[in-house]
Amino acid sequence: MATGIGVFILAGNRLLREALARILNKRNDLFVVGEAALSSQSIQEVADSGAQVLILDLGTNVTAVCQLIRELRNAIPKLRVLMIGMSEDEDVFLQVVRAGAVGFMLEDASVMEVVAAVRSVAQDEGVCPPRLCLSLIRYVSRQSTLVPNVRVKLQLGLSRREQQLLPLIAQGLTNKEIATQLFLSEQTVKNHIHRMLEKIGVSDRLTVVELCRMQGLLI
Repeated sequence: MATGIGVFILAGNRLLREALARILNKRNDLFVVGEAALSSQSIQEVADSGAQVLILDLGTNVTAVCQLIRELRNAIPKLRVLMIGMSEDEDVFLQVVRAGAVGFMLEDASVMEVVAAVRSVAQDEGVCPPRLCLSLIRYVSRQSTLVPNVRVKLQLGLSRREQQLLPLIAQGLTNKEIATQLFLSEQTVKNHIHRMLEKIGVSDRLTVVELCRMQGLLI
C-alpha cells in the first residue's frame, strides 16, 4: 500500500491531469489516488479516494468551481484544495479565497513549485504567490477600515428582497443566475445589488458578503 500524501487531480484537460500524475508519482512522499474531469460525481470521487490534497484546475467557470470548493469543504473537512491555473485577476482570486481554497498556483508555475505547494498545503500551510498575496493583504486592509462603520451602515436596513439576495451572492452566483432563481429580470437584480452596496457603503459584492457575515446576517 502506498504511503505519503494522497493527491486527487481534478481538471478538464486530460493532458494536464496525466502530466501532473506522472510528476507527482515520481516523488517518494506523494502518490496520486485519482484523476478526473469535473462532473456531477466529482465530490463522491474525491471522497472515495481518501485524498488529503485536491489539485483543482480553475478552468473558465469560476462560479461553478467556487461552489464545488464549498461543497467539498462541507463533505470532506480535512481536504486541502490547491488551485492551479490561476491568473492575476484579483476578483477571481478573492472569490476562490472566500470559497475555501488554501493553495494557489499561477498559470506559469513550475513543476517544482507545484510539488512544493502540494507538500505545503498537506502540512496545513497556505500557498500564495507574492503578487496574489498582496491582493489579499489589500483586501483585509480595506475590510479593517470598513468594520468600525458597519453596524451604523447596516442600521439603514436591507429590504426583504435584498436579504434574499445575500445568500445567493455569497454562493458566487451571477446576476443572471440570481435572476433565474428569483424569477426576476437581470436588470432588476442589478438594481437591487446596486442599492444594497449604497446602503452598506461598500463598492463590491465580496465585501458585502464578508461584512454581513461579521454581523451574523449570513452563516
